[in-house]
Amino acid sequence: MNGSGSVVEPQSGLPSPSPRDPLLSPDTHMDVQGYKWVRWRVWLCRLAALLSLGLLLLVFHWRPRFGVFARCKSCPPALADILLLRDSFGQQHVVEVLTEEMEEGSLELLGQSEDTESRDTVQLYKEEKTLLRYYLFEGLRYVWVDRKGAFCRVSVLNEDWTCNNLHGSQKGLSPLEQSFRRTIYGTNLIDVPVKPYPKLLFEEILNPFYVFQMFSIILWTVDQYYIYAICIFIISVISIGISLYETRKQSITLRNMAQLITTVTIRRKSGEEECVSSVELVPGDCLIIPQEGMLLPCDAALLAGECLVNESMLTGESVPVLKTPLQASDRKYSSDTERRHTLFSGTQLIQAKGGRPGGGGAVAVVTSTGFFTAKGDLVSSILYPQPIDFRFYRDAVKFLLILASVALIGTIYIFVVLYRSNVSELVIRSLDIVTIAVPPALPAAITTGTIYAQRRLKQRGIFCISPPRINICGKVSLFCFDKTGTLTEEGLDVWGVLEAGPAGFSELVPEPRLLPPGHLRSGLACCHTVALLRGQLLGDPLELKMVESTGWTLQEPDGDGSVLNAEFGGHKVLAVMRPPDQQAYGAVIGFIKANAY
Repeated sequence: MNGSGSVVEPQSGLPSPSPRDPLLSPDTHMDVQGYKWVRWRVWLCRLAALLSLGLLLLVFHWRPRFGVFARCKSCPPALADILLLRDSFGQQHVVEVLTEEMEEGSLELLGQSEDTESRDTVQLYKEEKTLLRYYLFEGLRYVWVDRKGAFCRVSVLNEDWTCNNLHGSQKGLSPLEQSFRRTIYGTNLIDVPVKPYPKLLFEEILNPFYVFQMFSIILWTVDQYYIYAICIFIISVISIGISLYETRKQSITLRNMAQLITTVTIRRKSGEEECVSSVELVPGDCLIIPQEGMLLPCDAALLAGECLVNESMLTGESVPVLKTPLQASDRKYSSDTERRHTLFSGTQLIQAKGGRPGGGGAVAVVTSTGFFTAKGDLVSSILYPQPIDFRFYRDAVKFLLILASVALIGTIYIFVVLYRSNVSELVIRSLDIVTIAVPPALPAAITTGTIYAQRRLKQRGIFCISPPRINICGKVSLFCFDKTGTLTEEGLDVWGVLEAGPAGFSELVPEPRLLPPGHLRSGLACCHTVALLRGQLLGDPLELKMVESTGWTLQEPDGDGSVLNAEFGGHKVLAVMRPPDQQAYGAVIGFIKANAY
């Protein structure tokens, strides 16, 4: 860290990131401007809000950036209390810069010296405190990195890890290192915010439509339109109440689906294994996976053993996938390019083997936590969807502008006709024409229709936490599926085998098990990722049919696997494929079906 509360790169252990291509960096998609509170401006705005009966606060709620401009002054982001963000879609957001005290000795863990020039301190109660400056946006944590001179996603600190670095992390972290990293990375929790009813109600009634509606109800009451005002009021209360109930209920459902807290086993730097809560996991932790599998609470790189994983939660594919160990090398690790060696958060590990003494279990190193995991990215896309330029909304704004123009003409006409009347009558009639031209019941009607559609979707098992998007779904006229099996039928049948040779393809062999011994038959039986679970073959349907057509059987080691290992010269064997006619050769014939370490 340095004097502005920033994160500096470590000089030892896992390396820090190198500068990224700005065209590929997700952080550069946001324009960040820093602002600092000005005390006299804050008090002046409070006085103006009091004199305007809260109207100024309403404007600040609709346009938060106006509140920032009025109460703050511009400053470098490194010194800012408030940040004004502009994303790639042109939308502006206001976030608060947070600070957190770092633990004593954290700089040594980063390999940073303790001299005055490089240490990041702040004078607090006459004691030096080391602070971390960060902000939270859409569930992600951004920390101030002095070397880059900007707030960056905290994942930038481990983006340059190599496969060798990950293998070196099998020794684990000490409790102090883990605590320090947790301060920077945050807890391993995908926490879906569930707003309380008062806050939801406050945000709903401060919508410009409902503010206009409340104004209209007050006006009708003054003008003695009691029945109409009461009817609109009752309809609005019912529609708002149902909308808030459905929104909060479905937010709770999503939170229960996204949040995962379990107990996991990690390896400490001392060599001991310890059971901790999954919330405490940080990138770099060495995770011990039991033989019976588990529901994974983070993204991790598999370093030892094999895992059979059900990734249907992320991919929709019900076929289990076999994950193999990541080989040590100098290339950079990326979960996208190393998917075969990466275990993703939220996936179900059915079984693990070959990575621990005795042949059971596996070893992995945590690479991402919280919203930075694959599951977190999926949840984030649900919570914070990209804005859609829907023509319906543009046309609705144009329609309201036309109605407002009509209301303005009507107001002018009322002034001309009733200018000799008393002032109260003139004001009431002028405002009344506005409520006639722009229907106040429009938002209640739209909300009622949306709620009805939301209930129909819920009956079909479809949940929606953003009801306005239902209008967009109503315009969908075409669905495209990426595979015919989704709509037609499941299952495959082997028609036959054609062997390629110098002179072309051979004749069709309808039964692969009738093939003569050779590379083709061995390849069909061994080149696959089929695994054995409780005596049942699991894997891709195409590979299952291919293996079954050869008639070969899959055998996995029993116990510690010493018997099977001895059969193959003491080499570590995870699985063996045996031909049905092995007795005809007078000896045991086996093919090792495992990746080389």
